[in-house]
Amino acid sequence: MLDLKISDLKPLFTEDELQKRIKEIADELNDFYKDEEVYLISVLKGSVFFAIDLSKHLTMPVCMEFIRLSSYGHGFKSTGKVNAVDISLPDLNGKNVLIVEDIIDTGLTAKFLLDFIDLNFKTKSTKFCSLLDKKISRQTDVDADYHGFVIDNKFVVGYGLDYLGFYRNLPYIGYVENADKK
Repeated sequence: MLDLKISDLKPLFTEDELQKRIKEIADELNDFYKDEEVYLISVLKGSVFFAIDLSKHLTMPVCMEFIRLSSYGHGFKSTGKVNAVDISLPDLNGKNVLIVEDIIDTGLTAKFLLDFIDLNFKTKSTKFCSLLDKKISRQTDVDADYHGFVIDNKFVVGYGLDYLGFYRNLPYIGYVENADKK
């Protein structure tokens, strides 16, 4: 039985706010890439909603790839360890790579992935796009090239973000008040 109920969530970003900001990010990406091909790498499972909605607004040729990394265990905080569940990628040499993530929290997952790509490929460009940026929790010097919203130190769920695998399906993002005390 889950110890977190939908009624426990406080609204943070509505569906309309999310979609408006995603369109703005897509406009920035369209300006940057123009008509060049882009390999969009979605980090599963959390970023899938964001990556799909973002890709709908991109006007350049996009090849979507999906990888699985994990740094959250069974609580309200990152474990601090990155687990590469599935990181199979095509040849990205000479390609424009856009990594799409749901949230940059500690920055450890982002750093792991950026280092992995840098060590294994000579890309034309590598950009990092995150829907949420929790700068207050950062343990690395990694920053997103593009981000939707900067948030405080809150445990967030919805729109791909989960608690024990649940609540990804919510069309909005909510937060758990006093999650650090749970």
